[in-house]
Amino acid sequence: MDFAAEFTRQNRLLTELVSAADPDADVPTCPGWTLRKLVTHVGRGHRWAATIVRERADGPVDPRTVADGKPPTEWPGAVDWLAKAQQLLFDAVEATGPATTVWTFTGPQPSAWWFRRRLHETVVHRADAAIAAGVGFEVEPDIAADCLSEWLSLVAARPVGTPLTEGASLHLHATDEDLTVAGEWMVRAAGDVITWEHEHAKGTVAVRGKAADLALAMLRRLPADDPGLEIIGDAAVLTTWLDRTDF
Repeated sequence: MDFAAEFTRQNRLLTELVSAADPDADVPTCPGWTLRKLVTHVGRGHRWAATIVRERADGPVDPRTVADGKPPTEWPGAVDWLAKAQQLLFDAVEATGPATTVWTFTGPQPSAWWFRRRLHETVVHRADAAIAAGVGFEVEPDIAADCLSEWLSLVAARPVGTPLTEGASLHLHATDEDLTVAGEWMVRAAGDVITWEHEHAKGTVAVRGKAADLALAMLRRLPADDPGLEIIGDAAVLTTWLDRTDF
């Protein structure tokens, strides 16, 4: 998958969506947010990633210090501010070098790592924006499956304790027939953290469905009892997981 190209496309889709929406609309999946707040969050996040890359940061950068971190007050200007944000990351990666090591949520990584991270951040918030605007949301199965893999990597990197109950495991299975990327995930507890791999195995609970529905459900953008999902086994394990993964 060309993460850089897909990042550009997803940012364009988000920009087109919000340009026709009410900036003061509430975002139900991000309590306390309006679409204006969502646009600010995504646009500043792109600039934040660009700053990390440009400065070759070896630690996190305070988002409040990011240049041009607030959009214009007028909505068309704010939308344009978001539209231009992704190019800043491209420019930073080109200037720094895509293989240059910088800080990331998962430890030191090549600067081009941020294309995938910002791609999936944009996909998820495009879903939020669609819900807020009352319009449909679609994402290709391969992108949704990779979104889920990337998110699990972030969960596994967080030193905050495992979201699985002791001795439990979680199996996720995408049912799309046209996937060209891995579509099964086996998640287990390992002390205070989780481990995961692409594996077909029996879990304490299994969740089956299309990749897009799985990704949206695991990131709490779709109810776990949605009819498009099949839950097999101990549903309480899934409930605990969702309660403990708050991002």
